Amino acid sequence: MAVRPLLYYITDRTGFPGDEAARRRRLLEKIAEAARAGVDYIQLREKDLSARELEHLARKAVGAVRQARAQASGNRPVTTALLINSRTDVALAVDADGVHLRSDDVSPKDSREIWRSPGSGAQTREKPESRPLIGVSCHTPEEVAEAAAQGASFAVFAPVFEKKGAPGAQAAGLAQLRKACQAKIPVLALGGVTLSNARSCLDAGAAGVAGIRLFQENDLEHVVRLLRG
Repeated sequence: MAVRPLLYYITDRTGFPGDEAARRRRLLEKIAEAARAGVDYIQLREKDLSARELEHLARKAVGAVRQARAQASGNRPVTTALLINSRTDVALAVDADGVHLRSDDVSPKDSREIWRSPGSGAQTREKPESRPLIGVSCHTPEEVAEAAAQGASFAVFAPVFEKKGAPGAQAAGLAQLRKACQAKIPVLALGGVTLSNARSCLDAGAAGVAGIRLFQENDLEHVVRLLRG
C-alpha cells in the first residue's frame, strides 16, 4: 500500500461550462487549486488545440503553478509538477517540468535526449538534475516494463476500471494492475478511479491514482484529504 499516494490531475477544459474563454479561465483556476491542494502532477492534456494555442495556454498554466508556489506558506510548500501531453517541444518552450507520452509516442529515452540536447534551454532550468519528469501511458504490464527500461519517471496504467462514458472500453482490472506494479518505476492507476475504489488500486501496489473527473469535478482539498487519509 502506498504510504503517501501520488496524485495526478489530467486536464480537460471541455468539461467546464461556458464559451472557450470561460473554459480556459476555469481550467487555469483548477490548475492553481490543484497545486495549492498538494496534487503531485498535473498533465495539460488539451489535445484539440493547435501547437500555438497549446503553447499559449501552457505558459499560463506554468504561471499558475509558479504563482501557487510563490504564495505557499513555509510549512506547506507547493511541489506540484506540470507536464505537457505528448509535446516535448511545447514543454521545453514554456519551461514545464516534463512531458507525458502516449503509449505510441517517442520513447522516454528519446524525449529525454531531446530535452537535454544543446540548444534546448534545459541548462537554464531551475533544477536541471531533476528535469525532465517523463510519464508514459501504458495499457499492459509489458508496456510498463518497457517504459521503465526506457527511463520513464513513472507510468500511468489504464483503464483499470470501466470508464464513465466509455462502457465498451475493456477494463484491465486489478490483477493486471498488480502485475504492472512489479516494474521498477511508480505506477499510477487510471480509468474509472473514484474515491470509493482508489484504495483497492493502492492495495494492488499502485503508487497513486490519476484522473480527470476525480479531480476536476470535485473540491480538491477534500479529494486530496480523503485519498491521503
